[in-house]
Amino acid sequence: MQDRLRFEAALEAPSARPGARAWIVLGVLCFVYVLNFLDRQLLSILAKPIQDALHLSDSQLGRIGGLYFALFYCLISIPVGWLADRTNRVGVLSIACALWSAATVACGLSATYPQLVAARMAVGVGEAGGVPPSYAIISDYFPPGRRGTALGLFNLGPPIGQALGIALGASIAAAYGWRPAFIALGAVGVFAALMVLLIVREPPRGGLDAARPKTAAGLDGPKSGFAATVKMFFSSPVLLLAAFASGATQMITYGAGNFSTLFLMREKGMTLSQVAIYYALVVAICMGGGIFVSGRVIDRFAHRSKSSYATVPAVTLAAAVPFFLGFIWAPTWPLALVFLAGPTFLNYFYLSAAVTLVQNEVRPDQRVLSGALLLLIMNLIGLGLGPTFVGAMSDLFHAAHPHHSLQFAFLTLTPFYGLAIALFLALARVLRREAALAKATGR
Repeated sequence: MQDRLRFEAALEAPSARPGARAWIVLGVLCFVYVLNFLDRQLLSILAKPIQDALHLSDSQLGRIGGLYFALFYCLISIPVGWLADRTNRVGVLSIACALWSAATVACGLSATYPQLVAARMAVGVGEAGGVPPSYAIISDYFPPGRRGTALGLFNLGPPIGQALGIALGASIAAAYGWRPAFIALGAVGVFAALMVLLIVREPPRGGLDAARPKTAAGLDGPKSGFAATVKMFFSSPVLLLAAFASGATQMITYGAGNFSTLFLMREKGMTLSQVAIYYALVVAICMGGGIFVSGRVIDRFAHRSKSSYATVPAVTLAAAVPFFLGFIWAPTWPLALVFLAGPTFLNYFYLSAAVTLVQNEVRPDQRVLSGALLLLIMNLIGLGLGPTFVGAMSDLFHAAHPHHSLQFAFLTLTPFYGLAIALFLALARVLRREAALAKATGR
């Protein structure tokens, strides 16, 4: 009851500083997101020993890390998002965490490629219920003026998860084999699911948005139906451009990210123990720094010009291109890691921008489903096609360039930088046009 009164009081000051409970909840949700991404990335981190043990091609690795996982992850996220918008979001998140963690353990127990495919699909089903409910919960714990920073901190989950996955997963695999790494790290998630239920409380929907007459549900009218929310999303140029621009960016981040460990080990000469230290540090510092800085930048500039949600990612992606090319052509792994620091920092400015824009554009009762639709589009493109594309390109180049097939496959990703930048610039034009129209009509 006290929490609800605190939320209602915040209506009078929607930009007030969040209380201690909001930061505690954010910490718990970020920890769960760390596990979410850690479990998701273990396959790419341990690609070399898995490939050697199960005798897999690059195309098979690409499909299991991309298309197979993404199909279940993205499609299941839609009904899960609709359900979470109408039920207890905390409960949905807890069940999802337990499911994907158990499926991660199953990955470590897989003895054949089909078994590993089935386990990865189950990971995707569980993780579908992780991120969209968290976006909506955070948006109801933090007011609009603080959401960019809060979501930026939450989105530290991927770099922290990937860095810990590299450090812990590679270290465990180097000492005991790749199977115990999946089993040990998956088991941690089962306990995290219980922690969510014990610590996180369901906040009133829309309780920190601009003051308006409220119903008992925290909304100013009937809840939006599934079809109405889907129609709203796909009829909005802003939301669609944000999703497709993010998807084009993820072609690069997931396409290269899912094969970077294999590339560094097979073509640059790194060992698993070196990966566990040096590559983990690059991911933790640079990706984490980029995502954190992006949230602060978005909060600083978006209130001056809404087009910053698009121009900031466009500028940082353009700056990342020469570093990405340097990473590909570097003759040694230390130099490759130096160049990799650039795109690892700059490539992820799109994430906080896109998520914050979508959460601010839709009604409170549409946030989980809208977040799921955003993830559906950008992950079907980036996560589904990125690793699949790179794996296929690597196998295609293998006959002519057997020792550098991944190097040439990575080069085929560079046109997607241009596509992503063009889409973000188109989004900026739409946002400026909408802002001018709103100013002219006095809205």
